[in-house]
Order: sequence, then C-alpha cells, then structure tokens
Amino acid sequence: MSPTTPGLHHVTAIAGDPDRNAEFYVGTLGLRFVKRTVNHDDPGSYHFYFGDEGGTPGTNITFFPWTDRGRRGEFGAGQTQATAYLIRPDSIDYWLDRLEREGLEVERTQRFDETVLRFADPDGIELELVAPADGSAAESDATPWEDGPVPTAHQLRGFHSVTLAVSEFRPTASIVTDVLGYELEAEAGDRRRYRSAAGGPGSIVDLIEIDAGRGRTGVGTVHHVAFEAADLEEQERWREAYAEQGLSPSEIIDRTYFQSVYTREPGGVLFEMATTEPGFTADEDRDELGSSLALPEWLEDERERIEAQLPPFDGPAVESEPSEDR
Repeated sequence: MSPTTPGLHHVTAIAGDPDRNAEFYVGTLGLRFVKRTVNHDDPGSYHFYFGDEGGTPGTNITFFPWTDRGRRGEFGAGQTQATAYLIRPDSIDYWLDRLEREGLEVERTQRFDETVLRFADPDGIELELVAPADGSAAESDATPWEDGPVPTAHQLRGFHSVTLAVSEFRPTASIVTDVLGYELEAEAGDRRRYRSAAGGPGSIVDLIEIDAGRGRTGVGTVHHVAFEAADLEEQERWREAYAEQGLSPSEIIDRTYFQSVYTREPGGVLFEMATTEPGFTADEDRDELGSSLALPEWLEDERERIEAQLPPFDGPAVESEPSEDR
C-alpha cells in the first residue's frame, strides 16, 4: 500500500526575464526569494524559489527563467491550468486593490463556496488567490515574512490547490486517488475536486476536462507539480506504488534541498515527490536565504564558468508597505 501525501510541496514553472519574474513574485505577491540556484539538469539557467519566510514545503513556487531560449509554451491537456494560494477572507479586498493597482486584470468568482481571485503573472501563468468561507487559511503552516512588502496579516498562506487540465478524467483521477491517496470531494460542471485524506493546506487537486491536444512546454507554462514525501524510505514506497500502476518513476534524485522522484501520470502531467528535508538552510543561513548564487557541491568546481554564462541578475528589491497590521 502506498503512503498518503498531505499535499503539495512546490510547483515549478518556466518564466522569461528573471528580473521581471522576481520582481513580480516578491514585489507584487510578497513572497520571499528563498533560493537563487541553477537548474541542476541544465546549469546554464537559473532556478528561483519563492515562498514564505523560511521556504516551508507547501509555500514554494519555483521557476526556470529561459532567457536565452524564449520559446513560448502552449497550454493544453496534460498541463497545470492554475496554481492557487490561500488567503484569509478578510484579505480579499486588500488583494483586489493591490493587484489592480499593479495593473493586473483580476476576475473575482465563487467556486465550491470559496472566493477566488484569478489573474496571470507577467509570463501568462495563471494564478489564483482563494479565500475559504470557513476561514481555514488561518490554519496554514506558512511562516509570515516580517520584512516583506505585504503586511503579515494579508500575506499568502501557502498553497490552496492546483488545477490540472486533462483530456479525460479517469486516467489521472486513478493516480490521484489510488496512488496519492486523494478522495473525490465535489463536482461542479467540468471540474472535479479531490482532497488528500491527510488533509491540511495545499491538499486539494482539481481536475478539469478539456477538449484540446497536449500542451507544449515553454515560457508561460508549469513544468511540474511536486507533492510532499516524508523521507527516503517513503520515496521507495512511492516508486513502488507508481510502478505497480504501470508507470516509470525515476530513481531518487538528490536536489540538495530535498530528494525527488519523478513520473509522468497518464494524462501527461509531470509529478514529483519531494521530501521535506533538509530544506533551504542546507547551504545558507535562514537570514541569508536567496542572497547569493547557491550551487550544489558537484557544481562548485564549475562556479566561474556557470556564473559567466548566466544572465545578469541583482535580485528583487523589497519595499515594505507601511501598515499597522505588520
């Protein structure tokens, strides 16, 4: 029997300009820039991580900025349609005002008794801020970033969910339920909601069925969705569970900040299982997270060459917003 994941660990997408990407996720959304490293499989490109104050699993959205390639992605089946963050119900008006002041087009809607604010980042990646009617955002494990640009009372509270677009519900739903341990919770139109049996923030996966061909990876698309795994022993159980479903999981890969297993589910979405340890303080002090280029040990000997081929990047500016709620 496979273990049950409590929910999302991180979401990784593909951006264009690195400065624009960092300024948006820090300056507009108020996430902390917790790690500046490179794509371990392609050290010629950056890998940025944005999350809460300490980069807690379940709060991090990460990016490969493909500055030198620029190939636009194409949304379709087998891709993530939207990545959603939790906010408190009393933060809805704050975020509507903040996002509109930044010139973003925001759609406010209701879904499963929740208020949803929908918008896109500068590269066209769809994002949502979700305020549950029951106020469950307050139960998040996210750690407020005291020095961030968003007052702590209104900061994003970690992930709410991902919405995965598939051409047919059944193949993907079978992996979500039979392997990951999610349960069908609700249906509305072309959307089915699944929640992890372990519960908690970031424990929702929505599936929508679309009449479209497979999407194409590139700038403006999500590369993969990562779910939380406890440790290396559990990773081996995940590998066995995927293999029993006829899938081809990767070996366990050392990503410095977590250990990973990857597999592509039948609907086309790339899934990762990522451990909670050792975390982002494996190579930087908590106060210094994201302040310099961090490389894994096996790339340190190539630091000079890697830094020379990376595009210039000074890091995002942080301007705190005056508030009595900080």
